Amino acid sequence: MNLEFLKELRARTSAGVSDCTKALTEANGDIEKAIEILREKGIAKAIKKSGRITNQGVVSSYIHPGAQLGVLVEVNCESDFVARTAEFRKLADEIALQIAASDPYYISREDVSEDVIEKERNIYTKQLEEEGKPANVIEKIVPGKIETYYKDHCLMELPYLRDESITIKDLVKEYISKFGENINIRRFSRFKVGE
Repeated sequence: MNLEFLKELRARTSAGVSDCTKALTEANGDIEKAIEILREKGIAKAIKKSGRITNQGVVSSYIHPGAQLGVLVEVNCESDFVARTAEFRKLADEIALQIAASDPYYISREDVSEDVIEKERNIYTKQLEEEGKPANVIEKIVPGKIETYYKDHCLMELPYLRDESITIKDLVKEYISKFGENINIRRFSRFKVGE
């Protein structure tokens, strides 16, 4: 895969790396065809909608059998019309289930403070130093570990439970494309008895 083509496709469509990679593969490296594929899938269009205001939505809940674990999540959209649809509520329910199963700390990587990242960076550096890794190797390994931290602790980065080939971010983009409205996960709380 040509990285320059991937960068150009991302710049032109604002679609995610995985979406661009899939589209380029499907288009045999042809950027124009890849853009067309992304447009057909609605992904490029969904990105453009992501800046629009979302002040409607639903609060969804999930209570695990046995009532030892529960989740509340607020999922927002642009209109009351979309918020009342069964499909939008299904999305909110799926997100609540994902939170119950995955226990994320944050919604997205933008929610992780620089203090937390610096603390994690220091921990990883000390671990690697204790393993006897040289400084130049540590500099290359730590960014990958930070990336893994995001993927393990941010809801939008998690693989979707029902289809691990996509992330929650990809799932939300699919619904943005389907409804033609911006959708945001505003906040969530996860409760577990004894924690």
